Amino acid sequence: MIEFLYAVLTLVFVVAGLTMVGMAMRAYVQTSRRAMLHLSLGFALAVAGAAATMISAFLTDFGASSTANPESLLLVNSALTTFGYLFVIYSLVSYQT
Repeated sequence: MIEFLYAVLTLVFVVAGLTMVGMAMRAYVQTSRRAMLHLSLGFALAVAGAAATMISAFLTDFGASSTANPESLLLVNSALTTFGYLFVIYSLVSYQT
């Protein structure tokens, strides 16, 4: 049951994140502000981290297989999410200037 809940919540996060990517890209087309590109890249990286983690978790049976390495999976998730948020922050800071 917990795997199903994890998948549903991750899919909701992915859909919401991709919606934000689309909105930021539309704002870039309308305004030509580079900050909107950084914003869309940030959300795309965060979505990529969540999606990659979910796919890998199911492929490795949540770490039960002999080839699973949960630490590296979490490192990739944290790195993609962190860089994504850094791009979001940069887009907000650069939008003001």
